[in-house]
Amino acid sequence: MNGQNADFWAALDELVSRSEIVIDRPKGSAHPKYPSFIYRVDYGYLKDTSSMDGGGIDVWVGSGEKKIDAVMCIVDLIKRDSEIKILIGCTEEEKAEVYRTHNETPYMKGILIRR
Repeated sequence: MNGQNADFWAALDELVSRSEIVIDRPKGSAHPKYPSFIYRVDYGYLKDTSSMDGGGIDVWVGSGEKKIDAVMCIVDLIKRDSEIKILIGCTEEEKAEVYRTHNETPYMKGILIRR
């Protein structure tokens, strides 16, 4: 399985390297539908990609070296969907913030998979 795991991360590396990262919700900004929710890490998407919600593949971009460190796999009970979110350059503290973000309500749960 380790070879397959390496192939997964290599495929993500290629996808990210061939995509423009758009940060549409910078750290400190409020969520457009839920203004009391403040983003604690830069959040955006990969331009010209697609995800379950019809938008681009979501990314969390931290303050560290710009390489893929982990993914979040989430289940959203309100939207009744699941998604992957790619973490790029996140410090351990930023990974913890992303994890908390996806687990702080009963309506969304996620697991962090480290590279």
